[in-house]
Amino acid sequence: MEYNDSETARELAERARAFMDEEVLPTERALPAGEPVSEETIADLRGEARERDLYAPQIPEEHGGMGRDLRDVLPLFEQAGRSLLGAPAMRVDAPDEGNMHTLELVGTDEQKAEYLDPLVAGEISSGFSMTEPLQGGGSDPKMLRTTAEKDGDEWVINGHKWWTTQGSAADVLLVMARTNQEAHPYSGCSFFLVSPGMDGVEIVRDIPHVGPSMVGEGHAEIKYDDVRVPEENLLGGRDQGFQHAQQRLGPARLTHCMRFTGMATRALEITKAYLDERKGFDSRLSEKQALRYEIAEAETRLHAVRTMVRDAADKIAVGEEARVEVGMSKVFAANVTQEAIDTALQLCGGNGIGRDLPIADFYEAVRSFRIVDGADEVHKRVIARNAFEDLDEAELETLTRYGE
Repeated sequence: MEYNDSETARELAERARAFMDEEVLPTERALPAGEPVSEETIADLRGEARERDLYAPQIPEEHGGMGRDLRDVLPLFEQAGRSLLGAPAMRVDAPDEGNMHTLELVGTDEQKAEYLDPLVAGEISSGFSMTEPLQGGGSDPKMLRTTAEKDGDEWVINGHKWWTTQGSAADVLLVMARTNQEAHPYSGCSFFLVSPGMDGVEIVRDIPHVGPSMVGEGHAEIKYDDVRVPEENLLGGRDQGFQHAQQRLGPARLTHCMRFTGMATRALEITKAYLDERKGFDSRLSEKQALRYEIAEAETRLHAVRTMVRDAADKIAVGEEARVEVGMSKVFAANVTQEAIDTALQLCGGNGIGRDLPIADFYEAVRSFRIVDGADEVHKRVIARNAFEDLDEAELETLTRYGE
């Protein structure tokens, strides 16, 4: 499958595959089952990624990356997804990848020097602090309750957040807060750069959750109580937080899709090898037609995901927002990869639920994909709204008559 990728994209993907096969997967296999990877191991893998010219390919060269565009790095993201260690090794891991993109797009020169450059280098980490407990903002961002009020040359932030990925370990938090109470709900919000060490920032806890054990990813609950940040910590335009979030989330959703597609692809590769070796009821499991059909269905749907994501990325590349195409890609990819990994776990039986193989970690990781970056229902709402808005009165009348 060529997927109309450029020569640059194919070359990056091939080098990424070699890196995964020769460095990342052997490192993964050597880890004690069920134990999280150490920071030293990630640092070693990042060093090797730099040597192979695979480090932060999506970031401009002046900030420590390789300066490749989104369309060209998508196949690399899929290769990175084949192991939970791949994305952090190549510095294409969430939430830092999306936060770096936001800083690149709307950060000042001073903010880029203080936060973006060390983020790319892996010297610091970040958190994206937007989601709130009920009845606050979640999949419906209009419900955002955290506020930031101007007081002289400072902003005073008050609010309650949770599911801030990497929040308890972050050196900087990108906090969304309402800055204009009179504005339309989809405007009047802004982003702020907040240090967890500032007075009034309380890291309440890391929320116990379904998730992989290998990378030990945390999601923090955080309270902001009269947190004072200087004017220069405003990230991007005042009252333009939603616009900036959309700039961030579109590409980030597509990179998520490719990482999880890579994860599902590897789960199926492991499963095919297992089925070809395992015997049951007088023949190899790989000879059972029902199991072959399940693999065929998963392979077919993963091909469709790859095609959809590339189509959405092409539209973004020419300046379109592509909200519908991104939404279609995200909701379809989330369900397809979950089903593929569930199939892999089922067909591998006891080996599937054990931690000797990565499938159990993949299974726990993929379920959240249908919720993070917009729940399935939210993306379907956007797709459905577009479908009905595209019908003019004449078309509706024609369709109604036909239905009669």
